[in-house]
Amino acid sequence: MTGRTTMATMTYEVTGRIARITLDRPERGNAITFDMPRELGACVERANLDPAVHVILLSGRGKGFCGGYDLASAESNMDAMGGNAPAGSPLDPAVVAANHRPDAVWDPMLDYAMMSRNARGFMSLFHGDKPVVCKVHGFCVAGGTDMALCSDLLIIEDEAKIGYPPARVWGVPTTALWVYRVGLEKAKRLLFTGDSLSGREAVEWGLAIECAPRDRLDERCEILLERIARVPVNQLVMMKLMLNGTVMAQGLHGAQVMGTVFDGVARHTEEAHRFAARATEVGFKRAVEERDQPFGDAGPSTYKG
Repeated sequence: MTGRTTMATMTYEVTGRIARITLDRPERGNAITFDMPRELGACVERANLDPAVHVILLSGRGKGFCGGYDLASAESNMDAMGGNAPAGSPLDPAVVAANHRPDAVWDPMLDYAMMSRNARGFMSLFHGDKPVVCKVHGFCVAGGTDMALCSDLLIIEDEAKIGYPPARVWGVPTTALWVYRVGLEKAKRLLFTGDSLSGREAVEWGLAIECAPRDRLDERCEILLERIARVPVNQLVMMKLMLNGTVMAQGLHGAQVMGTVFDGVARHTEEAHRFAARATEVGFKRAVEERDQPFGDAGPSTYKG
């Protein structure tokens, strides 16, 4: 076992042939800051370069895997994102803040410059050399699904919630992987409503490879990891390159450019500005609850209305 490395948003350690990346902001539901995609990419590259690592596990601490972007801490997120970015650059917090004011002229390519960097961080899971297994418990919603769907295999708690509610207002999936993971009609069913799947439904729809009760999820995940880890690294790399090549040939890159641009558009519509104004008034959590209340938060298999 290697020592654990602790970063701002996650931890990294290696046990045997398994590299373990753990989202580590449990007090915020492992919500995404602008540090997280970059730290994720660095962890994946570390695993890529470690010949002892055969497979990567991505998971989260606390009550759930990831609740999406940390909108309630947007100001601190901008500080983290900007860091030492030069004044006037796409990562300068002042530029980002100005670009999101309803009374300001919106520059879609400035928005794209910011969000495409996040998408590249998530896609490090997809493009990384080693297979990635994502373990989801509790919840995986909104931007959190980018990480889950960029992983190679998903194992999920049977009663977990996974979906993209911002499809209702305020977002478009930047990694654009839903249709590749569940097919066109099922992707439309989810993104035309913003409904979420339970873990059991995720398996039925082909999104997850296996589900298990919370008290057996770790056990089932470790069995899968150990089986993958028995295969030589060179075989795993070849299989992942071959299989992912078919997805890239189907136009994934173009879909991601469109998804990332449209994500910015979705945050600057009349409806989006009303949502943002309401979030400023009552807080993002309350605004999201009000947005989702008419839908009843029912999954496709349980909707009765």
